[in-house]
Amino acid sequence: MSEGTMQRRAQREQPERAKRLTRVLVCAAAVPVMLVAAGCSSDSGSDDGDGVGKAASGSASASASPSPTVQAAAYRTLPEACGVLTKKTLKELAPKAKSGKEGSSDDVASRASCSWSSLDNNGVKGSQFRWLNVSLLRFESDTTRGPGDKLAEEYYDKQVREVRATPGAKSLSAQALTGTGDEATAVRYDLKKQEGTFKQQTVVARVENVVVTLDYNGAGLAGDKTPDADALMADAKKAAKEAVLSVTRANGPGAASGSPSAPASGTPSASASGKS
Repeated sequence: MSEGTMQRRAQREQPERAKRLTRVLVCAAAVPVMLVAAGCSSDSGSDDGDGVGKAASGSASASASPSPTVQAAAYRTLPEACGVLTKKTLKELAPKAKSGKEGSSDDVASRASCSWSSLDNNGVKGSQFRWLNVSLLRFESDTTRGPGDKLAEEYYDKQVREVRATPGAKSLSAQALTGTGDEATAVRYDLKKQEGTFKQQTVVARVENVVVTLDYNGAGLAGDKTPDADALMADAKKAAKEAVLSVTRANGPGAASGSPSAPASGTPSASASGKS
């Protein structure tokens, strides 16, 4: 190969080498840019990790929210059942009763009752019989079932319905009362038994979260005259009002205001099923 030919070949290859060198330099310059991009991508992943952490933290905060609360019951105790009526009232309603018979209860602060029996024996002229019973039932607020006064209201309605549905009741009538707790109903009816006709008077009253049920009946036995139902009802209303007042006094002044918002106990103090 002649010297001139070799010179021309070298001249042709020189531009090609220059182009290859330029491509290498461009690629080499691109490497730091890619590393920077990769670094940015890594930082972005770190942000995502922080987001997950924040979400987990938010979830933990939500699970640690306070337990539900419900309005605390206004009344926290009951008076002694055999002491809710004055001696004067007992003398008028059950004159021959020596003392009250307290009902059995495993929690007298939630459920209590007392009864009095009176038999005025007039020999051959017959006898006058009276029976008086006072039942007290207190409801505690519960996060599942609701405030104590609402539970008492439900029981009050149920109690009135049960009294009105007494088997064998004759000449039954019912009336709403005012001035006896938050709500009250008086029910009267006749009940014939082997001994005679009994004049039954029942007053069901609710004051805050307590339900008071007062039963009073009378009969003329062995030929004695049947007592006047109106007089018996007047006595029953008076006694019921007195019993409600005893419940209020037992809880002290201002008890009806209750606490503005407090955790409720897990179970109510008394069941809302059946009669007390």
